Amino acid sequence: MIKKFIRKILGVKDQRNPTEPVVLGFEQHRIDPKLVSPNAIRLTQTLQEAGFKAFVVGGAVRDLLLGVKPKDFDIATDATPEQVKKLFRRAFIIGRRFQIVHVMFGQELLEVTTFRGAGSANAPKDEHGRVLRDNNFGPQHEDAARRDFTINAMYYDPATQTVLDYHGGIEDIRDKTLRIIGVPEARYREDPVRMLRVVRFAAKLGFTIEPTTRAPIPVMAPLIDNVPAARVFDEMLKLLLSGHALACLKELRSAGLHHGLLPLLDVVLEQPIGMKFVTLALESTDARVKAGKGVSPGFLFASLLWHQVLEKWTAYRAAGEAPIPALHLAADDVLETQTENLALQRRIATDMRDIWAMQPRFERRAGRAPYKLLENPRFRAGYDFLLLRCASGELDAELGEWWSAFYEAESGERERLVTQANARPAAGEKKKRAPRRGPRKNAGEGNAGADTGTAAPAAAAAAPGPAQE
Repeated sequence: MIKKFIRKILGVKDQRNPTEPVVLGFEQHRIDPKLVSPNAIRLTQTLQEAGFKAFVVGGAVRDLLLGVKPKDFDIATDATPEQVKKLFRRAFIIGRRFQIVHVMFGQELLEVTTFRGAGSANAPKDEHGRVLRDNNFGPQHEDAARRDFTINAMYYDPATQTVLDYHGGIEDIRDKTLRIIGVPEARYREDPVRMLRVVRFAAKLGFTIEPTTRAPIPVMAPLIDNVPAARVFDEMLKLLLSGHALACLKELRSAGLHHGLLPLLDVVLEQPIGMKFVTLALESTDARVKAGKGVSPGFLFASLLWHQVLEKWTAYRAAGEAPIPALHLAADDVLETQTENLALQRRIATDMRDIWAMQPRFERRAGRAPYKLLENPRFRAGYDFLLLRCASGELDAELGEWWSAFYEAESGERERLVTQANARPAAGEKKKRAPRRGPRKNAGEGNAGADTGTAAPAAAAAAPGPAQE
């Protein structure tokens, strides 16, 4: 009764498969025109003046309804890609399966898609039901039905300031509910990546996943294994760089989707030090994204997979390998597995390896070693990683504090710090042992159940997070 009353107030029709949208005027949607990209307005206006329909669509409309300025503006139209290209000087048709048009206005890129038609029952599918190829043009109401969630299936016309809502998306936004369009099982089988998108949007927006939308996910999660690894990696990267990475990973675990995506992640998050390390890395990433700062995917994945490397590093050393060769072998093992599972790009894998390989060098503070390390082009990434290790309790806080002081000091002060770090003990004092190269004894095992303690204020304050590109 309450929902029907709300629908009546908003003018929303109670239709399961609507072919006619509910038209919402400014008084109902209250979108601030100042949040709309001037170039998106210009693009839709140009298409409309040429006799075509054109709307801002998808996530941009969702964000506008939430009062948030969208990062990207996608446009949907009934014009074909060729017709769109003719209207704009800097327009480029891309894609093989389903062509879209990229239109450039200065540095801003707008993506223009032609309305997609309803899927065909005869569309090619794999043995698990995933649609392999089904791209054809169609009317707007079929385009809306093909979108994944109700909150992403609305169309905004900047010229008339109206929103077309085919599936009750405005109501779900106000209820903070994430609901898939159509039968959840069928939509997930068509494209298993939608299960990852459910998690990402729920965590990012702070929405509740509607029960029937959520229910099939734990059972159907294995279908993600059939999706090309590159596509899964792209979606994982969006999830981790959403500004809500920690919430996303928690939601992944809650929904039963984490298995196979980052193997052993469950084990890491159940260990005190591992959990603290990953939590610190993700919190730092989220803070940087929200502040509009850059984040290195290599640093992020190096952080997430570090405790797998640490475990193997310890095992190789226990088998008699020297510390540095043992670290390289451990990195090789982890990267080989993850490259297969997540299609890690070579550049990202190289960044990860560089960050890991630098860690033993931070424990060498004698002679010219600190100065040489400071000149390494990847020093800042390795240094930030070191601070995470110290803040999590894996290494002594003193090491991070020393490197923070050395990094910020002038040449004279640096010499004093090096001398101090390697000074002979005073008479009667017990001689300090030289720092070990590689992890401390039992770093990958004994520390897992130890008290994580409190991170050193200097190290924690200095840690800027994964900013290094």
